[in-house]
Amino acid sequence: FQLLKQDLVQAPVLALPDFTKTFILETDASDSGFGAVLMQEGHPIAYLSKPLSGKNQGLLTYEKECMAILMAVDKWRCYLQHNHFMIRIDHKSLLFLSEQKATTKLQQKAVLKLMDLSFTISYKKGITNAAADALSRCPSDDTVSAISESTPVWLERLITGYSDDPSATQLLQDLVLAKWTSQGLHIT
Repeated sequence: FQLLKQDLVQAPVLALPDFTKTFILETDASDSGFGAVLMQEGHPIAYLSKPLSGKNQGLLTYEKECMAILMAVDKWRCYLQHNHFMIRIDHKSLLFLSEQKATTKLQQKAVLKLMDLSFTISYKKGITNAAADALSRCPSDDTVSAISESTPVWLERLITGYSDDPSATQLLQDLVLAKWTSQGLHIT
């Protein structure tokens, strides 16, 4: 139990890339995001997860899966461009991506981004594509993270001083009015 607990709180150990071996890229797309795993000989080297933007949520499954491939290839191009690599997907219609006639903008983009790379696309049943599948379903954090800032005490006193001083308040009001009138705006 202690060993399991220790493993759960530590970062996973990833394999180091070996450029003499074949890289395998597993990708997946879901209704909520993209996921990808870069691996060699069954050992993960890197993970990638990205939530779908609002405009991309309405895309067809084919288009989402294609975007997942493009995203992963862009991210890990430095690993993939030197040797032949494999792409494993769980969407059969993309098996023939390099042989299809590029009729949509996304297909044309895919052909342009992938044309200088040497790769093979293979099908991996969705149930066995667990890592990429899980990464594509990571919940997006839609909450706004507040950024805290420290304000020096002297600056707070200066701001308070302007609001407490009637002549400073009048001067600020005159400056605002002068700016508005110079721009042709009038207060009614």
